[in-house]
Amino acid sequence: MEVRYTRTMIHRDALNARVMAAMRKVPRHKFVDPDMLDKAYYDGPLPIGCGQTISQPFIVALMTDLAGVEEGDKVLEIGTGSGYQTAILAELVKQVYSIEIISELGEQACKCLQQLGYTNVETRIGDGHEGWEEEAPFDAVVVTAAADAIPPRLIEQLKPRGRLIIPVGPAYSHQELIVVEKDDKGNISQWSALGVVFVPLTGGH
Repeated sequence: MEVRYTRTMIHRDALNARVMAAMRKVPRHKFVDPDMLDKAYYDGPLPIGCGQTISQPFIVALMTDLAGVEEGDKVLEIGTGSGYQTAILAELVKQVYSIEIISELGEQACKCLQQLGYTNVETRIGDGHEGWEEEAPFDAVVVTAAADAIPPRLIEQLKPRGRLIIPVGPAYSHQELIVVEKDDKGNISQWSALGVVFVPLTGGH
């Protein structure tokens, strides 16, 4: 339904079949607070504590689709949050590296991902603006919080022909979901896929 409404903006009539299979497979209710279980599959964001949210399923699927990930890829995620987006990526790629700045959320997400059997995910607590230099470069980078500007270190850590998906704009206001592409020569281009509202990306000071 959401794809039909946004297809002229996101430049696609349907989302990738592998992405949709991952969305069906990952148990979203495992990533929400116990008192939110009745809303786990509602197509909207939900609070997860510490002023953060688990993103709307459509947005998770769209960001994953836009990243263009493949089975053998190595992906960096900035903003582990609940771990839900992490799990979706883990279903599709070889390895996911995920950074969360809020230790309480990062630890909870790590425990949940381990309980669900994801052995191809590595998490750590830290400032996502800096990326994960020792594991770079990455085939894709997915940022799950809105930045005022695109962190240059994340672009640097992107492989040629890689994609960075990031919401950009002021906190709790209108933002644009930006797709950054790096070509074989390292040249950068970008386009906006959709207007969104995300919690702000913290750190970077």
